Amino acid sequence: MTRKPPAPHRPRPSPAAPVSESRLSALHLAPDSLGFALDCAAQAVGAVRAGAALPAALQSIFSSVRSGGVELSRGAVQDLAYTTMRRLAAADWLIAQRVHKAPPPHVGNLLTCAFALLLTRDDETPPYTPFTVVDQAVEAVGARREFAFAKGLVNAVLRGFLRERDVLVAQLQSDDVAHWNYPQWWLDAAKRASPDAWQTVLAAGNVQGPLTLRVNARRTTVDAYLQLLREHGIGAVQAGAHAVRLDAPLPVERVPGFADGVVSVQDAGAQLAAPLLDARDGMRVLDACAAPGGKTGHLLELADVDVIALESDASRASRIGENLQRLKLAADVRIGDAGDPAAWHDGEPFDRILADVPCSASGIVRRHPDIRWLRRASDIPALVDGQRRILGALWPLLKPGGELLYVTCSIFPEEGELQAQWFGKQYQDAVRLDAPGQLLPTAARVPVDASAGSLAGHDTGQHADHDGFFYARFQKR
Repeated sequence: MTRKPPAPHRPRPSPAAPVSESRLSALHLAPDSLGFALDCAAQAVGAVRAGAALPAALQSIFSSVRSGGVELSRGAVQDLAYTTMRRLAAADWLIAQRVHKAPPPHVGNLLTCAFALLLTRDDETPPYTPFTVVDQAVEAVGARREFAFAKGLVNAVLRGFLRERDVLVAQLQSDDVAHWNYPQWWLDAAKRASPDAWQTVLAAGNVQGPLTLRVNARRTTVDAYLQLLREHGIGAVQAGAHAVRLDAPLPVERVPGFADGVVSVQDAGAQLAAPLLDARDGMRVLDACAAPGGKTGHLLELADVDVIALESDASRASRIGENLQRLKLAADVRIGDAGDPAAWHDGEPFDRILADVPCSASGIVRRHPDIRWLRRASDIPALVDGQRRILGALWPLLKPGGELLYVTCSIFPEEGELQAQWFGKQYQDAVRLDAPGQLLPTAARVPVDASAGSLAGHDTGQHADHDGFFYARFQKR
């Protein structure tokens, strides 16, 4: 890429700095206008460039908008910010071609968001006309006194792009980073990991993931729930043993049965964990690194088991309890480091251990597109060391004959197959059992090569559409 993002990437995103209400309320823009959404999304993009996770950046902005403005703008701001993360490198490339001297960061980020709206795919219906995007971008930059001088620049850059769009878009394709919208190290790693499917994998990461639900087996069946959806006029298909994929996303408050615990939101690939662990009535199970509790809930839906749900982050641990309360299920939620059992373990061994360990999250980038810009190549070795520390600490807690399921939401073999091979060599009493191994992300809206991975016999024959995961299962001799 011609110009790198102006802020360094950080392995662990820092919380977003709060946005002052006075800064937002000073804008002379209607909260329901595209100009307002562009300004807020530009602030979120700036926070990500500085190392903040996008959800935290957005929450900081939403909490700073005066009541009334939040509800009018929340959806538009969020959609625009996420779209910009998926097209960040392409937008930056275009700015570098059109602007000889880098503008102030906020102006540059606002241009980036505007370009993200103009760079629609051929199969997309643009949410706004090009004229509206240009007009509202100019309005947004002019609404801030300190950046009003840049109105002419913004207008000229965007209109110039529209005049030369075909030529510029064709030139953009020759730059791999701008074309694929991933940092170079990620591109290189994906090519090494999946030499025959890397294009499919990267394309899947640039498409918004579907809303997939997990049907609570204690409450109903997939067939019965699909009928309920039809009665509500909601299109959906079965996407796994307990998985239902909606034809179009909906706010969870509009999903029938969600508030009552009949269904939960969970990717089809993630729904393989509980069945693979094969926990049975009466077993003692550890769900290590459990937040936000999706897999914990699934385990309890499938069997009457005694679950300890462990999470190192107290704030994230609270979400486990909230999710279980909605499902009307219970687990022993503990706060502690999975790699340091002495601080939380009571000495009783487990029949099953689910080790869904911290990883690069490279397999869920379509849902969290900011991850690609926050991660660095140097993060991977550090994450691998942390995963080995946790596995080494958990293995002694397993009963003889018990099973451990190792899970990551990663596409990189260092966190998947290579890690499983290391574990098998490191622990002579570990017998590797059948499991899907590497599931590469797929998406229904991009061409899927047969080699790109599937649910490995665990789906229902529907078109695979799931995030990227790695599963390895071990039994203690």
